[in-house]
Amino acid sequence: MARVPYLDKSDLAPENHDLLKRMITLHRALVHSPNAARAFGGLGQFIRHKSRLDPRLRELAILQVGWLARAPYEWSHHIKIGRDFGVTTEDIRALIDESDGKPTKLEPLTKLVLKGAREMTEDGAMSKATFDALSRDLDKERMVDLVVTIGFYNAVVRVLASLEIDVEPDYQPYLDEFPLPAAGKGRK
Repeated sequence: MARVPYLDKSDLAPENHDLLKRMITLHRALVHSPNAARAFGGLGQFIRHKSRLDPRLRELAILQVGWLARAPYEWSHHIKIGRDFGVTTEDIRALIDESDGKPTKLEPLTKLVLKGAREMTEDGAMSKATFDALSRDLDKERMVDLVVTIGFYNAVVRVLASLEIDVEPDYQPYLDEFPLPAAGKGRK
């Protein structure tokens, strides 16, 4: 159960009703601070709609963060969103295998994106070697977009965990299909 009540549009001033266009539990908690919700949503909207990073790579990077953080909300939501942007069941299984250090058939760029997301999530920064390798395929704008995406979603999973945001019933099937391992398991 969330640490703050979930609000509805009727709980908000009319000028903030737009913050609940999507009635997901994360937004319903964040709107306790409309200005924070608006700022948080602004970066999320940039990442989803204006970033020049390939959307499949973006979603796989986000999923890597969700997997490592054992964040059921993030993991379930971005399995659904990722599928809308070309992430396949095979991609998700390969991400799990990559996280465990097992070989996969993912293309080299995707493997590097996942490695960069793992480094930023586990070590706090992407290594020079990984950054340089990614820079051979991604221009500076896409590199910044990738780093911002991974950094933002590392913040998102911490907000989700700290506020104890519940996964909506519509997203439970994604957790059933790809369950998160217990903390400390499945990581190299």
